[in-house]
Amino acid sequence: MATKRGLGKGVNALFTNQEPITKPQPKPEPLPEGEAVIELKVMDVEPNACQPRKDFDETALGELADSIREHGVLTPILVQKGDNGFYKIIAGERRWRASKLAGQKTIPAIIKDFDETKVHEVALIENLQRRDLNPVEEALGYKQLMDDYQLTQEKISQRLGKSRSSIANALRLLNLHKDALALLAQGDISTGHAKVLAGIEDAKVQKSLAEQVAKEQLSVRELENIIKSLNKKPAKPKKQDINLKLAFETIEKRIADSLATKVKISNNNGKGKITIDYYSTEDLERITKLLEINGK
Repeated sequence: MATKRGLGKGVNALFTNQEPITKPQPKPEPLPEGEAVIELKVMDVEPNACQPRKDFDETALGELADSIREHGVLTPILVQKGDNGFYKIIAGERRWRASKLAGQKTIPAIIKDFDETKVHEVALIENLQRRDLNPVEEALGYKQLMDDYQLTQEKISQRLGKSRSSIANALRLLNLHKDALALLAQGDISTGHAKVLAGIEDAKVQKSLAEQVAKEQLSVRELENIIKSLNKKPAKPKKQDINLKLAFETIEKRIADSLATKVKISNNNGKGKITIDYYSTEDLERITKLLEINGK
């Protein structure tokens, strides 16, 4: 069922997406008061050269054409009368293309009189309301609304009926390395992966991790664990008094020379142990006698 959008009175019922339908469709929503729908000849309508969306999936168009043959076009397109006598599409080019494909002679339309700036803005907004945009296309659309039409995130939120936080999160994705963005656009990494990667400042690390996710099919949790391991700081070695170390080495050498065997002293804050090596029973007896003599 068509859903209302926050585009302002008079056009908010016009920018719904018409999905391929295999079952009978519900009745379209009533038009706002004062809007008149007329049937235009399909041949008298032309696409908008400034339409933000350039690629139309042929399979999806074919499915929509089948639906239009059976049910007709339920949502009128929005057009503006051009100086050349043709009606330029403001919103609804996909429905118009599918109608041509279906062999329709006419198409329901509403004529509007917008200036060129408004035409571009409305076309971009309608494009953003489509469900098949990838996350990068969506983010770039928001950025264009902000850059070209000076719309704030709050205004975009109101016009599209989306939360401001979702707009902000989408825009954050544009901070990714271009190669990571390409993987996101292709669906090789998910939006969840991209949000995690966007928190990494080093672009080269972003790129490397994005490629690893795509290659190894890592989950978001696995990616987070990898990043945590990268962020762990190596433990700092304990500082040791060099003079104390040299003193123990000297003592080790004196005892070793006296006993004619290997000696190791382990020190831990003033406490420790002395390890004396012996290599046979006779060697142990020899060392024991030396200790007894030195101990007297």
